Amino acid sequence: MKSSWLRRLAIASAFALPALAPLAASAGPTLDAIKQRGQLRCGVNTGLLGFSAPDSQGKWSGLDADFCRAVAAVILGDPNKVQYVPTNAQNRFTTLQSGEVDMLARNTTWTSSRDATMGSVFAGTLFYDGQGFMVKKSSKIARAAQLNGATVCVQPGTTTELNLTDYFRVKRMNFKPVVIAELNQIEQAFFAGRCDVYTTDISGLAATRRKAPNPDDYMILPDAISKEPLGPMIRRGDWEFFNTVRWTLFGLIESEEYGVTSANVDKLKAESKDPQIQRIVGTSGDVGKGLGFDNDWLVRVLKSVGNYGEMYTRNIGPLGIERGQNALWKDDGLMYAPPIR
Repeated sequence: MKSSWLRRLAIASAFALPALAPLAASAGPTLDAIKQRGQLRCGVNTGLLGFSAPDSQGKWSGLDADFCRAVAAVILGDPNKVQYVPTNAQNRFTTLQSGEVDMLARNTTWTSSRDATMGSVFAGTLFYDGQGFMVKKSSKIARAAQLNGATVCVQPGTTTELNLTDYFRVKRMNFKPVVIAELNQIEQAFFAGRCDVYTTDISGLAATRRKAPNPDDYMILPDAISKEPLGPMIRRGDWEFFNTVRWTLFGLIESEEYGVTSANVDKLKAESKDPQIQRIVGTSGDVGKGLGFDNDWLVRVLKSVGNYGEMYTRNIGPLGIERGQNALWKDDGLMYAPPIR
Protein backbone atom coordinates (compact mmCIF):
# COMPACT_ATOMS: atom_id res chain seq x y z
CA MET A 1 0.00 0.00 0.00
CA LYS A 2 2.78 2.46 0.92
CA SER A 3 4.77 1.94 -2.27
CA SER A 4 1.58 2.42 -4.33
CA TRP A 5 0.90 5.74 -2.60
CA LEU A 6 4.48 6.88 -3.16
CA ARG A 7 4.27 6.06 -6.85
CA ARG A 8 1.10 8.19 -7.15
CA LEU A 9 2.95 11.03 -5.45
CA ALA A 10 5.82 10.70 -7.91
CA ILE A 11 3.41 10.84 -10.85
CA ALA A 12 1.87 14.04 -9.52
CA SER A 13 5.33 15.58 -9.07
CA ALA A 14 6.43 14.57 -12.53
CA PHE A 15 3.54 16.41 -14.18
CA ALA A 16 3.69 19.51 -11.97
CA LEU A 17 3.72 22.71 -14.05
CA PRO A 18 4.84 26.19 -13.03
CA ALA A 19 1.97 28.54 -12.33
CA LEU A 20 1.23 31.17 -14.96
CA ALA A 21 3.68 29.69 -17.46
CA PRO A 22 3.31 31.41 -20.86
CA LEU A 23 1.48 29.33 -23.40
CA ALA A 24 3.13 30.62 -26.55
CA ALA A 25 6.28 28.83 -27.62
CA SER A 26 9.10 31.27 -28.34
CA ALA A 27 12.84 31.50 -28.02
CA GLY A 28 13.30 32.17 -24.33
CA PRO A 29 15.79 34.71 -22.95
CA THR A 30 17.78 32.14 -20.99
CA LEU A 31 18.24 29.78 -23.93
CA ASP A 32 19.22 32.71 -26.14
CA ALA A 33 21.80 33.89 -23.59
CA ILE A 34 23.27 30.40 -23.17
CA LYS A 35 23.61 29.92 -26.93
CA GLN A 36 25.09 33.37 -27.43
CA ARG A 37 27.78 32.96 -24.79
CA GLY A 38 28.33 29.28 -25.67
CA GLN A 39 28.22 28.22 -22.05
CA LEU A 40 25.71 27.13 -19.40
CA ARG A 41 26.20 28.84 -16.05
CA CYS A 42 25.24 26.40 -13.33
CA GLY A 43 24.95 27.29 -9.65
CA VAL A 44 26.25 24.40 -7.52
CA ASN A 45 27.31 23.60 -3.96
CA THR A 46 30.72 24.82 -2.86
CA GLY A 47 31.76 21.20 -2.37
CA LEU A 48 29.42 18.37 -1.42
CA LEU A 49 30.61 14.86 -2.25
CA GLY A 50 28.17 12.98 -4.44
CA PHE A 51 26.45 16.13 -5.70
CA SER A 52 28.93 18.80 -6.73
CA ALA A 53 32.55 18.97 -5.67
CA PRO A 54 35.74 20.03 -7.48
CA ASP A 55 38.89 17.91 -7.46
CA SER A 56 42.44 19.24 -7.14
CA GLN A 57 42.43 20.14 -10.85
CA GLY A 58 39.13 22.01 -10.56
CA LYS A 59 37.06 19.35 -12.34
CA TRP A 60 33.56 19.08 -10.91
CA SER A 61 31.82 15.78 -10.23
CA GLY A 62 28.58 14.67 -8.61
CA LEU A 63 24.91 14.15 -9.43
CA ASP A 64 24.17 17.87 -9.73
CA ALA A 65 27.34 18.52 -11.71
CA ASP A 66 26.44 15.72 -14.10
CA PHE A 67 22.97 17.13 -14.56
CA CYS A 68 24.49 20.46 -15.56
CA ARG A 69 26.56 18.59 -18.16
CA ALA A 70 23.45 16.85 -19.45
CA VAL A 71 21.62 20.17 -19.98
CA ALA A 72 24.68 21.64 -21.71
CA ALA A 73 24.84 18.60 -24.00
CA VAL A 74 21.23 19.20 -25.05
CA ILE A 75 21.54 22.95 -25.65
CA LEU A 76 25.13 23.35 -26.82
CA GLY A 77 26.02 19.84 -28.01
CA ASP A 78 28.95 19.68 -25.58
CA PRO A 79 28.73 18.59 -21.91
CA ASN A 80 31.93 20.44 -21.08
CA LYS A 81 30.50 23.86 -21.90
CA VAL A 82 29.50 24.48 -18.29
CA GLN A 83 30.69 27.19 -15.94
CA TYR A 84 30.23 25.95 -12.38
CA VAL A 85 29.42 28.79 -9.98
CA PRO A 86 29.83 27.75 -6.31
CA THR A 87 27.03 29.04 -4.07
CA ASN A 88 26.25 28.67 -0.39
CA ALA A 89 22.90 28.25 1.34
CA GLN A 90 22.49 32.01 1.79
CA ASN A 91 23.40 33.38 -1.66
CA ARG A 92 22.15 30.58 -3.96
CA PHE A 93 18.71 32.10 -4.60
CA THR A 94 19.93 35.66 -5.20
CA THR A 95 22.59 34.25 -7.53
CA LEU A 96 19.81 32.69 -9.61
CA GLN A 97 17.43 35.65 -9.40
CA SER A 98 20.11 38.14 -10.42
CA GLY A 99 20.94 36.17 -13.57
CA GLU A 100 24.46 35.30 -12.47
CA VAL A 101 23.56 31.67 -13.16
CA ASP A 102 21.08 30.15 -15.61
CA MET A 103 20.12 27.23 -13.39
CA LEU A 104 20.57 26.19 -9.78
CA ALA A 105 21.55 22.53 -9.40
CA ARG A 106 22.58 22.65 -5.76
CA ASN A 107 20.88 19.93 -3.69
CA THR A 108 18.02 22.38 -3.12
CA THR A 109 14.72 21.28 -1.59
CA TRP A 110 11.53 21.84 -3.60
CA THR A 111 9.03 23.66 -1.35
CA SER A 112 5.84 25.63 -1.98
CA SER A 113 7.37 28.99 -1.03
CA ARG A 114 10.45 28.50 -3.18
CA ASP A 115 8.28 27.43 -6.10
CA ALA A 116 5.76 30.26 -5.81
CA THR A 117 7.19 33.37 -4.14
CA MET A 118 10.83 33.68 -5.20
CA GLY A 119 10.49 34.28 -8.93
CA SER A 120 11.68 30.76 -9.57
CA VAL A 121 10.36 27.30 -10.34
CA PHE A 122 11.58 23.72 -9.91
CA ALA A 123 11.81 21.55 -13.03
CA GLY A 124 11.48 18.23 -11.17
CA THR A 125 13.11 16.05 -8.53
CA LEU A 126 16.61 14.78 -9.18
CA PHE A 127 17.06 13.14 -5.76
CA TYR A 128 14.62 12.24 -2.99
CA ASP A 129 16.15 12.77 0.44
CA GLY A 130 15.24 13.37 4.07
CA GLN A 131 16.81 15.21 6.98
CA GLY A 132 18.72 13.20 9.54
CA PHE A 133 21.21 13.41 12.40
CA MET A 134 24.80 12.25 12.81
CA VAL A 135 26.48 11.64 16.17
CA LYS A 136 29.62 10.09 17.56
CA LYS A 137 29.18 6.40 18.27
CA SER A 138 30.71 6.96 21.69
CA SER A 139 27.68 9.10 22.62
CA LYS A 140 25.58 5.90 22.82
CA ILE A 141 22.71 7.77 21.15
CA ALA A 142 20.72 5.41 18.96
CA ARG A 143 17.59 7.40 18.01
CA ALA A 144 16.63 11.04 17.47
CA ALA A 145 14.26 10.88 20.45
CA GLN A 146 17.36 10.76 22.69
CA LEU A 147 18.66 14.17 21.56
CA ASN A 148 16.98 16.29 24.26
CA GLY A 149 19.41 19.00 25.39
CA ALA A 150 21.90 18.32 22.57
CA THR A 151 24.06 20.95 20.93
CA VAL A 152 23.28 20.80 17.19
CA CYS A 153 25.35 22.11 14.27
CA VAL A 154 23.12 23.47 11.50
CA GLN A 155 23.44 25.74 8.45
CA PRO A 156 21.29 28.90 8.43
CA GLY A 157 18.92 29.84 5.63
CA THR A 158 17.96 26.22 4.96
CA THR A 159 14.92 24.00 5.32
CA THR A 160 17.19 22.01 7.64
CA GLU A 161 17.18 24.82 10.19
CA LEU A 162 13.38 25.12 10.05
CA ASN A 163 12.81 21.36 10.25
CA LEU A 164 15.13 21.11 13.24
CA THR A 165 13.11 23.68 15.18
CA ASP A 166 9.81 22.04 14.21
CA TYR A 167 10.99 18.56 15.20
CA PHE A 168 12.21 19.55 18.66
CA ARG A 169 9.08 21.62 19.32
CA VAL A 170 6.76 18.74 18.39
CA LYS A 171 8.80 16.30 20.51
CA ARG A 172 8.89 18.82 23.37
CA MET A 173 12.65 18.63 23.55
CA ASN A 174 15.28 21.34 23.85
CA PHE A 175 18.45 21.89 21.82
CA LYS A 176 21.24 24.44 21.53
CA PRO A 177 21.96 25.47 17.93
CA VAL A 178 25.46 26.12 16.62
CA VAL A 179 24.75 28.05 13.41
CA ILE A 180 27.56 28.07 10.83
CA ALA A 181 27.09 29.10 7.20
CA GLU A 182 29.93 27.41 5.30
CA LEU A 183 29.86 23.64 4.84
CA ASN A 184 33.55 23.02 5.47
CA GLN A 185 33.43 25.10 8.65
CA ILE A 186 30.39 23.34 10.05
CA GLU A 187 32.01 19.95 9.33
CA GLN A 188 35.19 21.02 11.12
CA ALA A 189 33.15 22.24 14.09
CA PHE A 190 31.34 18.90 14.35
CA PHE A 191 34.50 16.83 14.09
CA ALA A 192 36.17 19.09 16.68
CA GLY A 193 33.35 18.40 19.15
CA ARG A 194 31.80 21.88 19.20
CA CYS A 195 28.41 20.22 18.83
CA ASP A 196 26.99 16.84 19.79
CA VAL A 197 25.00 16.45 16.60
CA TYR A 198 25.21 17.51 12.97
CA THR A 199 21.95 17.72 11.04
CA THR A 200 21.36 18.06 7.29
CA ASP A 201 20.03 15.89 4.47
CA ILE A 202 20.97 12.25 4.97
CA SER A 203 22.97 12.26 1.73
CA GLY A 204 24.94 15.23 3.06
CA LEU A 205 25.60 13.44 6.32
CA ALA A 206 26.93 10.44 4.40
CA ALA A 207 29.24 12.73 2.40
CA THR A 208 30.50 14.44 5.57
CA ARG A 209 31.07 11.13 7.34
CA ARG A 210 33.43 10.08 4.55
CA LYS A 211 35.57 13.14 5.31
CA ALA A 212 35.94 12.29 8.99
CA PRO A 213 39.45 11.45 10.28
CA ASN A 214 37.94 8.08 11.26
CA PRO A 215 34.50 7.57 9.68
CA ASP A 216 33.80 4.54 11.86
CA ASP A 217 33.68 6.84 14.89
CA TYR A 218 30.41 8.34 13.62
CA MET A 219 26.93 7.05 12.87
CA ILE A 220 23.87 8.43 11.08
CA LEU A 221 20.75 7.86 13.15
CA PRO A 222 17.97 5.85 11.43
CA ASP A 223 15.39 8.62 11.79
CA ALA A 224 14.42 10.80 8.79
CA ILE A 225 12.44 13.79 10.08
CA SER A 226 11.41 15.43 6.80
CA LYS A 227 10.81 15.12 3.07
CA GLU A 228 13.58 16.71 0.98
CA PRO A 229 12.93 16.44 -2.78
CA LEU A 230 16.04 17.99 -4.33
CA GLY A 231 15.94 19.31 -7.86
CA PRO A 232 17.04 21.87 -10.45
CA MET A 233 15.65 25.37 -10.07
CA ILE A 234 15.32 28.06 -12.77
CA ARG A 235 13.87 31.55 -13.06
CA ARG A 236 10.12 31.77 -13.54
CA GLY A 237 8.68 32.89 -16.87
CA ASP A 238 11.07 31.20 -19.30
CA TRP A 239 8.94 28.32 -20.58
CA GLU A 240 11.37 27.11 -23.25
CA PHE A 241 14.28 26.74 -20.82
CA PHE A 242 12.00 25.13 -18.24
CA ASN A 243 10.93 22.59 -20.86
CA THR A 244 14.57 21.87 -21.76
CA VAL A 245 15.62 21.24 -18.16
CA ARG A 246 12.53 19.22 -17.29
CA TRP A 247 12.74 16.91 -20.31
CA THR A 248 16.47 16.41 -19.83
CA LEU A 249 15.60 15.03 -16.37
CA PHE A 250 12.76 12.91 -17.75
CA GLY A 251 15.00 11.62 -20.52
CA LEU A 252 17.60 10.41 -18.03
CA ILE A 253 14.93 8.48 -16.10
CA GLU A 254 13.15 7.11 -19.16
CA SER A 255 16.46 5.89 -20.62
CA GLU A 256 17.19 3.86 -17.49
CA GLU A 257 13.70 2.36 -17.56
CA TYR A 258 14.25 1.06 -21.10
CA GLY A 259 17.85 -0.03 -20.50
CA VAL A 260 19.49 2.55 -22.77
CA THR A 261 22.96 3.30 -21.41
CA SER A 262 26.14 5.13 -22.34
CA ALA A 263 27.62 1.77 -23.37
CA ASN A 264 24.83 0.53 -25.64
CA VAL A 265 23.20 3.68 -27.01
CA ASP A 266 25.03 3.50 -30.36
CA LYS A 267 24.19 -0.18 -30.80
CA LEU A 268 20.53 0.40 -29.95
CA LYS A 269 20.38 3.36 -32.28
CA ALA A 270 21.61 1.17 -35.12
CA GLU A 271 19.68 -2.01 -34.33
CA SER A 272 16.72 -1.61 -31.97
CA LYS A 273 13.24 -2.32 -33.29
CA ASP A 274 11.54 -1.32 -30.02
CA PRO A 275 9.41 1.78 -30.81
CA GLN A 276 10.04 3.42 -27.44
CA ILE A 277 13.80 2.90 -27.64
CA GLN A 278 13.73 4.26 -31.19
CA ARG A 279 12.09 7.43 -29.90
CA ILE A 280 14.71 7.72 -27.14
CA VAL A 281 17.62 7.38 -29.57
CA GLY A 282 15.95 9.53 -32.23
CA THR A 283 15.52 7.02 -35.05
CA SER A 284 11.72 7.19 -35.04
CA GLY A 285 9.36 10.13 -34.94
CA ASP A 286 10.19 13.79 -34.39
CA VAL A 287 10.26 13.97 -30.61
CA GLY A 288 13.36 16.14 -30.50
CA LYS A 289 11.95 18.63 -32.95
CA GLY A 290 8.75 18.88 -30.98
CA LEU A 291 10.74 19.78 -27.87
CA GLY A 292 12.85 22.31 -29.71
CA PHE A 293 15.91 20.03 -29.98
CA ASP A 294 17.34 17.84 -32.70
CA ASN A 295 16.58 14.11 -32.59
CA ASP A 296 20.01 13.22 -31.16
CA TRP A 297 19.50 15.30 -28.03
CA LEU A 298 19.17 12.35 -25.68
CA VAL A 299 21.93 10.36 -27.39
CA ARG A 300 24.31 13.22 -26.55
CA VAL A 301 23.14 13.19 -22.94
CA LEU A 302 23.64 9.43 -22.58
CA LYS A 303 27.12 9.56 -24.12
CA SER A 304 28.02 12.40 -21.77
CA VAL A 305 26.73 11.23 -18.37
CA GLY A 306 24.80 7.97 -18.90
CA ASN A 307 21.22 7.43 -17.77
CA TYR A 308 19.90 8.26 -14.29
CA GLY A 309 20.94 4.90 -12.87
CA GLU A 310 24.48 5.31 -14.17
CA MET A 311 24.67 8.79 -12.67
CA TYR A 312 23.40 7.50 -9.33
CA THR A 313 25.83 4.56 -9.21
CA ARG A 314 28.80 6.74 -10.11
CA ASN A 315 28.07 9.63 -7.75
CA ILE A 316 25.83 8.47 -4.90
CA GLY A 317 26.89 4.82 -4.77
CA PRO A 318 30.26 5.59 -3.12
CA LEU A 319 28.40 7.30 -0.25
CA GLY A 320 26.83 3.95 0.65
CA ILE A 321 23.25 5.18 0.06
CA GLU A 322 20.98 2.58 -1.52
CA ARG A 323 18.57 3.57 -4.29
CA GLY A 324 15.47 3.32 -2.06
CA GLN A 325 13.11 6.16 -2.99
CA ASN A 326 15.39 7.01 -5.90
CA ALA A 327 14.81 3.67 -7.59
CA LEU A 328 12.57 3.52 -10.66
CA TRP A 329 8.83 3.37 -10.03
CA LYS A 330 8.71 -0.23 -11.28
CA ASP A 331 11.20 -1.12 -8.53
CA ASP A 332 9.03 0.51 -5.85
CA GLY A 333 10.88 3.82 -6.02
CA LEU A 334 9.68 7.33 -6.88
CA MET A 335 11.56 7.87 -10.15
CA TYR A 336 8.87 8.14 -12.81
CA ALA A 337 8.95 10.00 -16.13
CA PRO A 338 6.20 10.75 -18.64
CA PRO A 339 6.74 8.85 -21.90
CA ILE A 340 8.96 10.24 -24.63
CA ARG A 341 6.70 10.01 -27.67
